Amino acid sequence: MSKKATSGDTVHIHYKGTLDDGSVFDTSYDRGEPLKFKLGKKEVIEGFENACLNMAVGEKKEVKIPPKQAYGEYSKELIQEVERKYFPEDIELTVGQEFMIGGNEFETMAKVIKIDGDKITLDANPELAGKTLNFAIELVDIV
Repeated sequence: MSKKATSGDTVHIHYKGTLDDGSVFDTSYDRGEPLKFKLGKKEVIEGFENACLNMAVGEKKEVKIPPKQAYGEYSKELIQEVERKYFPEDIELTVGQEFMIGGNEFETMAKVIKIDGDKITLDANPELAGKTLNFAIELVDIV
């Protein structure tokens, strides 16, 4: 009987992540090496970690992970309008540009989604917030 992955094990996983429309948002295969993480340490999203538990080396599976177990629901509260004066003067702002915002104990990425004169609208939602994620997973090794 082959060993099954349990909490505390370091697993090596190959995966392909897609959205419901079939578009690929991430894959370990393109990087040529599996993702390595320790089960039970919350190093990956909850739904992905749960899917890897109890898998055996060589096992493959496909899972659908709802937003609640991935990057959460999309929140309008994470969209904020900020005055241009709060950005460094030497930076030319463009829609789509990303910034690390916050400080001390809380930092997150925010994307410029609108520029209207001196008003800059930022969206701090994770890129995959509100989306159901589909993964094809293969357990390559358990350490």
